[in-house]
Amino acid sequence: MDDDPSQFNVEQGSEDLPELNSSHGAGRSNLQTLLNLLAARTSTQSSVLMGDSRIYAATAMANLLSADHDLDLEGELGTDDEEDADYLDEDEDEVMEDDGDEYYATPRTVFTYPPATTPQAAGVHLIKSGEFGRVGPKIKARKNNRNLAAVFNNRLTNPHPVVYKEDYAANIVPNSNGVIVANYDANIYTAQYSNDSSFFYTCSQDFRLHIYDTTAPPQRAMSRADVTQDQPQTTMNLNRRIQGQHGRWTITDANLSPDNDRIIYSSITSTAYMCSTKEDNPVQVPIPFHDSPGVHYGFWDSGPGSFGLFSCRFSADGNEVIAGGRGYIYVYDLLANRRSVKILAHADDVNSCCWADTSSGNVLVSASDDSYLKVWDRRSLGSSPKPSGVLVGHTEGITYVSAKGDGRYVVSNGKDQAMRLWDLRKMRSNGEYERTAHIEYGVPNFDYRYPSYPRPRYKAHPLDCSVMTYRGHSVLMTLIRCHFSPTETTGGQYLYSGSADGRIHIWSLDGTLVQVLDRTKTLPIRADPSGVEYSRTARRNNGSCVRDVSWSPEQPVIISAAWESSRHGSTLARHEWKGLSKMSNSLQDWEEKRRQEQTEIAEGGSSTRRSSRIQQQRLRRLLMPGMYFSVDDDDDEDM
Repeated sequence: MDDDPSQFNVEQGSEDLPELNSSHGAGRSNLQTLLNLLAARTSTQSSVLMGDSRIYAATAMANLLSADHDLDLEGELGTDDEEDADYLDEDEDEVMEDDGDEYYATPRTVFTYPPATTPQAAGVHLIKSGEFGRVGPKIKARKNNRNLAAVFNNRLTNPHPVVYKEDYAANIVPNSNGVIVANYDANIYTAQYSNDSSFFYTCSQDFRLHIYDTTAPPQRAMSRADVTQDQPQTTMNLNRRIQGQHGRWTITDANLSPDNDRIIYSSITSTAYMCSTKEDNPVQVPIPFHDSPGVHYGFWDSGPGSFGLFSCRFSADGNEVIAGGRGYIYVYDLLANRRSVKILAHADDVNSCCWADTSSGNVLVSASDDSYLKVWDRRSLGSSPKPSGVLVGHTEGITYVSAKGDGRYVVSNGKDQAMRLWDLRKMRSNGEYERTAHIEYGVPNFDYRYPSYPRPRYKAHPLDCSVMTYRGHSVLMTLIRCHFSPTETTGGQYLYSGSADGRIHIWSLDGTLVQVLDRTKTLPIRADPSGVEYSRTARRNNGSCVRDVSWSPEQPVIISAAWESSRHGSTLARHEWKGLSKMSNSLQDWEEKRRQEQTEIAEGGSSTRRSSRIQQQRLRRLLMPGMYFSVDDDDDEDM
């Protein structure tokens, strides 16, 4: 008989138990013994180990804990971080059978496909389609003609001057790592501008909502010692502080009404609440989405009539609210004070839902942990409870869906580490969906709440109908959100998202990354958000997770909400567009680039003839933003 503890058989008798060695260097042998015992238990389909085997396992574990050795248990077995603050459902999903060991998640490894380095044909077609703003400014931007002074000068000399905001704002993208403008003691779940950018609001895990007046100038930040429990340390003008009704775990979502007079928020309960934004601590109006309003269930009861809401949105007219929860989506009529729509939409939690357009309110979009987005037309729900179509492409659950507002395009973030752009005119039929709905294309046993994602078996669903896919960010730890850039200033030609790696990613429609803003390099709260962005001598921390991001509809400014693992709270940061004069080392870099290109021109001038247009294009690339450069009249024509 082999006395090697690593080859121990669970069926051998106690008289054959070898003496375990707990000296230095024997830890790995004891560890291997435990692994073999567990493997033998699994292979014999036994619910418990035999008595002697249990003694053996206990002895091996005691040796591991008491031995003075340098065995790296994390390296051998791996380690899992503490569970994230996202809600952990008591009814855990059934574990899917694994098709192979290679699909188990490796601790602290995140597999991501790299972002596109060249413009993708489908995205370029979208840019030129006219559905994402004026085409002329985009074509000029792709030729590196981004001179603001020339735009204004030519409009002023035009006999019929018409200056569109998009002409000069479409290509000004926030490019700074930002300055902290608020410190919270709780995790922020929603952080968004109002539709007119006059307010900025947040909801957090301590069931508090804060509304800031963004039209007021910044103020001096109070010291941490002077900050009260219900007020974050901030340099923004805090307009309202609202203590929400306590629900389960956290406020999951909040949304401001179109007129900015009301705010609605949800929790992991079946009742959302609406209140006024005109006063502190206003009356909380309950909005019940369950079937039996009069029935009371226990705090943690998940019986009939009790469920969680993960998303809520006002309609464009502010008279209805859409909400999503445990497989269902609902519509509540505020004028009639009743629930008007209830749809069993998905086989798993509905993490996000929205209205597809800002006019009719008839088309709804839901996004679920079952990896599908479904489109619902309220006008046909009476005759058929089935969706009008299904958006197929993600292989893992979907964390968020956001609509452009034109009734055609939506964008979604998926736990398969991809953001996808959809055209509702190209969705799959419900019949096509049902033929493959029973097939799992995701990674078995994958849990997004931990910071790991293994290489997937499928890059996309075989029936992928998305228009474009955007990669490079990390969708882990929490339900990270994504959005279109503002239509008023950019035509919606950019897409942006938070990321679990502490960065904000901004993509062009063509699939290429335009900017990556790093929250680990964000400046402290006492710095000037509009001042020179200096380099920090040390990284603040590398434990940030950016959950939500919002781009101002009026200015090239982004405010991001990040969870800070080092201080167990969260922060808001303001990211502005800064010209070369305010970027760290940018002037020197620009001067060096100009010197090198002038040298290249001088060296090749005698041997290569260049047209005046090519020389003008070179000069344009050398110009700093805002500098004037005369252009030919034909170059300035609107397209």
